[in-house]
Amino acid sequence: MLRRRRGSRVSALEGCREEEAPPARLQPPAETEAAAERILLRGIFEVGRGGCDVVLGERALRWRPIRPERPAGDAKFDLLCKEDSVELKDIFSVKLKRRCSFKQQRRGTLLGITLFICLKKEQNKLKDSVLDLINYSEDHCAIWFRELKKILAGFSNRPKSLKIFLNPQSHKKEASQVYYEKVEPLLKLAGIKTDVTVTEYKGHALSLLQECELQGFDGVVCVGGDGSASEVAHGLLLRAQENAGMETDQVFAPVRAQLPLGLIPAGSTNVLAHSLHGIAHVVTATLHIIMGHIQPVDVCTFSTTGELLRFGFSAMFGFGGRTLALAENYRWMSPSKRRDFAVIKTLATLKPEDCEISFLPLTSSQDEGERVVQESPNSGNEQWQTVQGQFLNVSIMAIPCLCAVAPRGLAPNTRLNNGSMALIIVRNTSRPEFIKHLKRYASVKNQFNFPFIETYNVEEVKVYPRNTVRYSLEEEAGPQETASGNTAFPWNVDGDLMEVSSEVHVRLHPGLISFYGGSMEEMNESKVTCNCL
Repeated sequence: MLRRRRGSRVSALEGCREEEAPPARLQPPAETEAAAERILLRGIFEVGRGGCDVVLGERALRWRPIRPERPAGDAKFDLLCKEDSVELKDIFSVKLKRRCSFKQQRRGTLLGITLFICLKKEQNKLKDSVLDLINYSEDHCAIWFRELKKILAGFSNRPKSLKIFLNPQSHKKEASQVYYEKVEPLLKLAGIKTDVTVTEYKGHALSLLQECELQGFDGVVCVGGDGSASEVAHGLLLRAQENAGMETDQVFAPVRAQLPLGLIPAGSTNVLAHSLHGIAHVVTATLHIIMGHIQPVDVCTFSTTGELLRFGFSAMFGFGGRTLALAENYRWMSPSKRRDFAVIKTLATLKPEDCEISFLPLTSSQDEGERVVQESPNSGNEQWQTVQGQFLNVSIMAIPCLCAVAPRGLAPNTRLNNGSMALIIVRNTSRPEFIKHLKRYASVKNQFNFPFIETYNVEEVKVYPRNTVRYSLEEEAGPQETASGNTAFPWNVDGDLMEVSSEVHVRLHPGLISFYGGSMEEMNESKVTCNCL
């Protein structure tokens, strides 16, 4: 176990700033792997409190305490001499470690090398930690430093330059503080160049993405909530269609986004980031970006009468849409208060939507990579199914939609890139039964185990509202009759309000965009060999 000396005034950086980071405790790997690995460098370093024989291999850095003469009757001797290791793929930065004093303005006294490591903690959380290799020889450390830098430069999937979009208004205006205090220091430590643009209004990032030069960047990062993240994703996908020479008004077979997108959760709900990483944690999201973990994600297109409205990941029509529409009128409230207020008031005036829903089920024989082109429901294709009636809420989700109020997800049976959407239909029922259904999201019970709820795995959905009367959510106002062609129905798309006066066609496009992150299953498969204290 490694321990840091108390009171040691040392710097892990080449400058003179003190760096306080938790040490690493590492677990021994299999001896057979070490024997089969080609050795690049070998030397003596002090690791923890004792001298160690340190070996740099092609895949891992390994060290073993130098064996003294075995004490007679010491049963703990073998345990203390066990080999420890860290995989090279888990190292994201290497610095020369120096002790600085007030008289030494520049380099300071060399102490050795510091490795910065990405560690996996519980509940999908990632954490940065350090490993100090102490050796006072300038020549010895220079050789190791150059070799380690060369190895890190060989990880081609890791970004070297990022375009950052920062929404300063996200969640109590805390996004700027989150970025400059938690994210930027880690990006600088990893040697990643950044270009930060602070957005000034809704839609600003979208307009910038249509014009700004992205050729010199390896990825794009959004610091904000779900609305900001969805806007940047929409902008990247629109730009990809334009670069491919496609008409953005009518996109039936869109091309993939050209750059991966990173999400730093700085909003009130952070559904996208929570679904992507399994946890809404700033350092975890930042380390996924630094390490270059790539996760393809399915995307939906929302269109009406053949015209593309937007790209997105989830949508709610009915209760979810009306709740968001009401909350938008109370932006002066804090996010949590206006959300709670809108939910309560919408429940008080709970009314169903009269609509027809056509959908194309995902058959078990269909593969993500072997999709056949299906005809529209108007063509009489028997694979399409139709339900109609009075519905309190309709949810269409291509991602699990994890969040604090729904830890299992709004669509727990959906994955990030399984090639299907979850269609969840809540038929008209009493207010108490509907509230009971909503409360189930916060518990471990099945929120769909009600007779008035239907769930489907689908590829496409068409929603045809048939109401000619739009009910006002204000208590003092009654129903407002309008011409059916001019009635705008509210949709909640990734936390953004979208108002549409006619039917909406939702199509799924597998793996259309890549994010910096990893699904829970992938993180469990990718084992990290060291754990932080």
